[in-house]
Amino acid sequence: MYLPAHFNETRPDVMRALMRSRPLSTLVTQCESGLVANHVPVQTLDEPAPLGCIRGHIARANPLWREYRDGTQALAIFQGPQVYVSPSFYPSKAQTGEVVPTWNYAVVHASGTLRFIQDTAWLRDFVSGLTAAHEQARATPWKIDDAPAPYIDKMLSLIVGFEFAITALSGKWKVSQNRTQADQRGVISSLQNAADANSQEIAALLAALNPAAEASTR
Repeated sequence: MYLPAHFNETRPDVMRALMRSRPLSTLVTQCESGLVANHVPVQTLDEPAPLGCIRGHIARANPLWREYRDGTQALAIFQGPQVYVSPSFYPSKAQTGEVVPTWNYAVVHASGTLRFIQDTAWLRDFVSGLTAAHEQARATPWKIDDAPAPYIDKMLSLIVGFEFAITALSGKWKVSQNRTQADQRGVISSLQNAADANSQEIAALLAALNPAAEASTR
């Protein structure tokens, strides 16, 4: 990934927070047929140190677990908030006119060597935890014990688990840090006044990286 220094996010806890908030990863692997991409919701864990690990599952019918080249690196891509940035957001537009549109976004790349898991006890524990995490905000959370045991056993037989310890973790927070303080203030203010969630999230990311710019917009 092209990663200029001013867009480089290096804090593992910040990157894992994005991974947890946007758990649908694009999992890119090297298989016998070439590069293969699958879109898989995953669980991100802090251990093992220092970078943590990723766990997920795929359908047994998915050929990935049979065709993955053992020992090769897998790459999980997590897309965070993204938004179009208009030149009109920049005060420098009125001063020089030397501005162009851009796109702001946050993204995390996590890589490691995949291990596939068919152990039923592991799979049951994994899907139980994953379900609990996503159901916890509901008034009446669903849990796998709510379904008939034979049905759950059947469903578990139709999936294959996977995990990898993260050996490389990189984050790109492209949120106008390369602009002047005045232009950053303009971006924060314009995005804060937008109605969509992506605009609000990008504004918050830039404000967190540059509190002085955010404070001056109030």
